[in-house]
Amino acid sequence: MSVSPLPQLRTRRAVFWRQETIAAAQGSLAARLYAPAEIEPEAGLVLHLHGGSFSSGSLAEGEAVATALAEAGAIVMSIDYPLAPGHRFPEALEAAYAALQTLAKGRARWASKHAPIYVAGEEAGGNLAAALALMARDRRGPELAGQILFSPMLDACLGTYSLRTAEAGPVGCRWADGWADYLGTPDKAAHPYAAPLNASRLTGLAPALLISSQDDPLRDEAAHYAARLQEAGVTVRHHVQTGPTQWPDAYAGAPEEGSCLCLACNHVTEFYALTAPP
Repeated sequence: MSVSPLPQLRTRRAVFWRQETIAAAQGSLAARLYAPAEIEPEAGLVLHLHGGSFSSGSLAEGEAVATALAEAGAIVMSIDYPLAPGHRFPEALEAAYAALQTLAKGRARWASKHAPIYVAGEEAGGNLAAALALMARDRRGPELAGQILFSPMLDACLGTYSLRTAEAGPVGCRWADGWADYLGTPDKAAHPYAAPLNASRLTGLAPALLISSQDDPLRDEAAHYAARLQEAGVTVRHHVQTGPTQWPDAYAGAPEEGSCLCLACNHVTEFYALTAPP
């Protein structure tokens, strides 16, 4: 497969991107398609969702993580989903699910006919990716090879130790404000697709890779979700990077050699190999 050279972005490991649009609910979404210069025939296809606490973020701000996912050995479609508070739960999620369906049905256009499909995201995008895995199970498709969650926002209660020690959680912090913008009313937090950590049924989900850091305010949410997934019989890889890493701000920097995002890229490469079809 080749990717149109213009416009393009070249990094240390030669990842190229081009602008795309992808069909979604009631229209289409702007997107970026990332691909490594050398693509293996069995390369997976990843739907990536950027961070931004549900109410901000952009394709440009998701560039570093999307690049890392591609460097790890996959083709990545990063989508510009609708933001809160103009679009509250479940609007962004339904748009992302429609994009996931389009990606799976037309995978031969971007990868190969039998390319494994993944969902991935950081922070609020990690929430949406986790929720997409739940939806794909409940709606019987598309079949996912895995879910890749970087410091996901999974619990609207904001009561974990890692958040408290970061002096985050009360009104005025970006995660509290983001949850308020996304949900609109507190009762929506009870829905498993809104706050996946509170889902009562986690069996049958796609294998999961969760990555956070010792100095990540969302660290405990990732750890708790990894433990619950494992208890439900889901194949889980959970990695906590050593600090200081300045997570989650570390997602903004390019995955340079030795950076925490570059190290995360190594875990993603292993996860692709683990979950690849036989």
